This record gives sequence, C-alpha cells and structure tokens, in this order.
Amino acid sequence: MTSPPTDPSALHWDPETFRQHGHQVVDWLADHMAGIADLPVRSRVEPGEVAARLPTSAPGEGEPFEALLADLDDVVMDGMTHWQHPSFLAYFPANASPPSVLADLVSSGLGAQGMLWSTSPAVTEVETVVLDWLVDALGLPAAFRSDGPGGGVIQDTASSATLCALLAARERVLDGAGNRDGVPQGLTVYASAHAHSSLEKAARVAGLGSIALRSVPTDADHGMAPAALAEAIDADLADGLRPVMVMATVGTTSSTAIDPVAAIAEVTTERGVWLHVDGAFGGSATVCPEHRDMIAGLEHADSYVMNPHKWLLVGFDCSAFWVADAAALTGALGILPEYLANAASASGEVIDYRDWHIPLGRRFRSLKLWWVLRSYGIEGLRSHIRAHVAMAQQLAGWVADSDDWELAAPHPLSLVCMRHRRDDAVAERAMEAVNASGNAFLTHTRLDDRYVVRVAIGGWRTTMDDVRGAWDDLVAAATRIEGVGHG
Repeated sequence: MTSPPTDPSALHWDPETFRQHGHQVVDWLADHMAGIADLPVRSRVEPGEVAARLPTSAPGEGEPFEALLADLDDVVMDGMTHWQHPSFLAYFPANASPPSVLADLVSSGLGAQGMLWSTSPAVTEVETVVLDWLVDALGLPAAFRSDGPGGGVIQDTASSATLCALLAARERVLDGAGNRDGVPQGLTVYASAHAHSSLEKAARVAGLGSIALRSVPTDADHGMAPAALAEAIDADLADGLRPVMVMATVGTTSSTAIDPVAAIAEVTTERGVWLHVDGAFGGSATVCPEHRDMIAGLEHADSYVMNPHKWLLVGFDCSAFWVADAAALTGALGILPEYLANAASASGEVIDYRDWHIPLGRRFRSLKLWWVLRSYGIEGLRSHIRAHVAMAQQLAGWVADSDDWELAAPHPLSLVCMRHRRDDAVAERAMEAVNASGNAFLTHTRLDDRYVVRVAIGGWRTTMDDVRGAWDDLVAAATRIEGVGHG
C-alpha cells in the first residue's frame, strides 16, 4: 500500500506553475474568441461520440497540463454548440463578455462560500450594493432596494427565482403553516398560456402540483388578458380554493409578448394575491428608458426577476431577483442550525443570503455583475441593447416586405418571429437546412397553432451582417424547398 506524502502541498501547483498555465488558458480563450466566427455554430456530433473519445476510467497518475489543454481541441470542441458565436440566433442570448469571464476566474480562484455574511463579508455586501445599482439602472421601483424592507439577491436562474417567489407567496397565504404542517390541497397559481414552463415545475416542487396551475387566455398579441385572469381567480375563490400567486411575463420565451403588468396588478391587489413578474429576458431592455413602459405597474408587484446572464453581458449564471418585502422570503426559506449561528447574524445588522434562496452554499456571483457594470457603464449597456433592437427592426422590415414570409407576432425588443405564408412544412425544413449548414442557428415555437421561426438577436458579437446572412439563407432554403416540392 502506497504511503501518503508527508507534505500534501507537493500534490499541487505552486503559484508560478498556476501563472504559466493560467496564461495558456487565457491565450486559448482569446484565440477561441478571435476565431469563433469561422466555426460551425451548432455541434454536429452524433449521440455518444464525445463520450467515445474519453477513456473508460480516470487516470491513476496525474497528467501534464498540456494534455488537458489539447483535449479541449481534440475532445470538447466538436461537441460544442457555440453560444458566443455571432450567428447564434437561437433560444435567447447567453452572453459571456470578457470582463465577466475574468471575474468568474477570480471568483473561482477565491473559492469563497458566501452563505453567511460572516463567511465572507465582501461577497454579501458587493452583491447588495450592485443589486441596488441595478434597481436604479433598470428603472425599477425603489421598494426593491435594500435600504427599505425589500432587497435583491442573485439566484442561479429565473427558474429558481420563480420557485422562491412561489414559496414566499405560499407561506404568506398560509400564514407560515405550509412549512410547519405541509401543503394543503386547493392552492392555485396563474400565468398566461405563453408563460415559462418553470412555473409549473415550481408548483410541483412547492407541493402544489401541476393541478394548481391555471393557464390564463391571452389577447391577439399573446399577452395575458386581465379580465380573464380576474374571472379565473374569482371562479376559484367561489369554489373555496386559495389563490397563491400570479406570474406576469415581460417578454415571453415564445414571442417576447408583454403582459400588461399594471392591469394585472389591479386584479391581484384587489384580491390580495402575490404578483411575481418574470422579466428574465425582456428585463434587460429597461436599462434604456424608452423601454420602461413595459414594466409600468411594477411598483405593485411583490417580486421581480431578470437575467443579466441573457442580454446584459454577464456570463451564466446570474439571475437578479428582488422582493418588496424580504421578510416574506426569509420567513419561507430561513432555517438556522446551531452550526451556522454567529454574532453577526444574531445582531440583525447583516444579510445572510442563504435565507434568500434554496441552496445553502453560494459563490461570488456578484463579482462578474460588478465588473460588467463598471467595464461597460450604463451608457455602454444601453448602446448594446439599442443596437440589437435596431437589428431586429431591420429584420422585421425585410420579413414584412417578403412575398413568402410574414411576421407572426409583435417585435418590441430583439426577437423576430416569422412564419411561411403558405406552408408550415416549408418553414420547418428551411430552418433545419439553415441549422444543418452551420452558418447560423435558429429555433422555433408555435403561435396560433402555426410553426414559427424565431430569430433571437442579442449576442455580444452579433452584427447586422450576421442577421442578414441568416435571413438570406432562410429565404434561399425555403425557395429551394418549394422549387423541388415538399409534399
């Protein structure tokens, strides 16, 4: 049996070795950024192909770093869909700007656990201040700032934020009994038919079940109909059920439809129902004052989420979640075992973010948000958003002028939804052809029971040439398919 080393430090890189390899990694990433436009956007590997390139077991002895770096090219890269590619126009953007990448490196290197203020005060206090900055930068209600009863916290994703909002709303309507006694039957939640599926998952995790979810009809622009919401809530109240939460969406995933927050807030306020607003994608746009009309009425909301890790140049994961009354959130999620007790927490003068989300542990997520805000400045972020909105309006104009394609939904931000005028099968096959070419990556949805191609503009390196290229390729593919028949 091999004896353990008497000096464990011999197992690890010394600072100079780390410095050398760190430079190699940054050089690799810089080269990747410089050449990414020449790569196919979407991975072309078959299922199991990447796994087949890996050994069947971990090595017994450590390998040289050069071997690790080489396998980025030999094993990993063929299996990557390049979300940072300028022609990635699928789903929604997931920007990882250079300042954000470097901040993540620092966060990983510091290796701090910010579960309590006392475990790293800077992790907590930078987050609190930067989220207050973001309240002001996005034009959000002052109630979400930390200098009142509310405040913000960085979650991993909007899905987690929605779950936390639902748990807080659940405990408010049950006066805390849900955590203590279990969740009774008859609780209900509401969202439009186009709301994100994370609400249904949250209902399952929170113990309400999918049966609790009410899908509220929408108007012609796919936004929630407030009258239909009021009718649904009143019907449930008449049946002896207990409405818990309404989720309004500012920029749905399918089409960036914008629910009328102010009118919805009137319904929820009159009935005492928690209002959560999901601005995961669209919320970034309110850094520009001209887009703030879409959050009119947000001052009446109980909670709000937007994702800097989508359109605001912060790398995944960084989801900003605010509540107007932090006591409701911490009352639902706070637990204090003896091994976490400490004088700072007991004083009531600090925030312990472990009580603001599901996991106990948390890393220094706010560092990359802080660095992005400082590197670009508010004016830089506005220019970033405005450029993409302008590109989308240009694309929408091309679609509107087309004999073969038409707009399928309003385009208030940077997503353009289009359908083929005559045949959904042509649209589907044309999009698949574009994706197979590797020149661009698009995704689809269904609106009004029609197949709709989505072009989501928002990458930090995307230009009008990239958008034009994807549009030209889509038009050419559809023309070719119609020319040879598609029956």
